Order: sequence, then structure tokens, then C-alpha cells
Amino acid sequence: MSDQLSPNITDPLNPGTIKRVLETALLTSQEPLSLSELKKLFNNELSAEVLRKFLEELREQWSERGINLVTVAGGWRFHTTLEMQLFLDRLSPIKPPRYSRAVLETIAIIAYRQPATRGDIEGIRGVAVSSAIMKTLEGRGWIETIGHRDVPGRPALYATTKKFLDDLSLRTLEELPPLEELGSLVDSTEKKEVLPIEEPVT
Repeated sequence: MSDQLSPNITDPLNPGTIKRVLETALLTSQEPLSLSELKKLFNNELSAEVLRKFLEELREQWSERGINLVTVAGGWRFHTTLEMQLFLDRLSPIKPPRYSRAVLETIAIIAYRQPATRGDIEGIRGVAVSSAIMKTLEGRGWIETIGHRDVPGRPALYATTKKFLDDLSLRTLEELPPLEELGSLVDSTEKKEVLPIEEPVT
């Protein structure tokens, strides 16, 4: 934020100004913003508690609109409601490739059994997990290596990331839906061009 204030902003810590600044930052950000990041907008002069109060007021003001203010693992962001998304989808009628069953099963196992190794995943799925599947999930930013299991070969341990929760509009893993619903929830996340990975040929 520039140190030079706009002519009509004489008090940057005025409640109305604070909400305008928060609203503008959140509407223009591509990623969720944490409280620590939002504090920078005001040179760290506002506490997290005060910011949270203003954010809750903004959430209430936007509650009846087509865009809602929500909290996810990465912080706060504006999110299109499901009702409005049905209309917005008409602007992009070409559907992107959907994830294959192999990819969905792999991310589901990691999400619900984490930390998990490729051996764990293969033991549950009953088939080998191709490197392409793991690279797809890592490329999307949904999984990461968090360590290695202390067994021969020291296989990598995989866990889901904060971005995985953000893309599913969740705050914590405890908010994950019943396992059978995860596939449809993944399909409804923000649309990005990720080619499906098919089952490895045996």
C-alpha cells in the first residue's frame, strides 16, 4: 500500500476505511489472505482480534449476495456461491478434462489416511501407483512429501497441503466430507487444465 493516502482517505484506521481496504484486498487477491498478511495493509497497527471483527462484519454484509466471504485453511477469501456458479459456468461452456478414477482414489487415500506412502496407497487400491499420478497431485499442489518412514528403503510419506484444503474451501481436515463424496467435491473445485491420468497398463 502506498504511504500517500488518497485525497478522500484521511484516516486509514477509520472503521469504514478499514472495511473498504479489506474488501478491496480480498476481492483482488488470487489466493486466500491470512490475518498476518491482512495486518500488513495497516502497517501491523491492528490486532488479529480487531481484524477478525471487521472481517466478520464484511462476511455479514456479503451474506445475501452471489459472492460470500469465507475462511479456508490459507485464510480469508471471497467465494462464488454455488447458485451463481451455475450461471458463471455458461461463460465457459467447454469443460476441462476430469480427473481419472486413479487420481481421485489416490488423493482420497492420502487425505483420509495421511501420512501415507506409495506402498500404503498400492495396498489399498490393489494396483501400482504410477509416478504420473503422484506428479499430477504434486503439480496441482495438493500433496507434498513430509518425511520418510523408518523402514528399509525409507519410502516417502505424503500428506495433503493447505492448498488442497483451500481449493476445496475447507479450513481443516476435520471438515472433509464422507469419503464417498470426495470425488464429486474435487470435481467442483476451481477449474484448471489438468489432464487425467489413466490406470497403468499391466
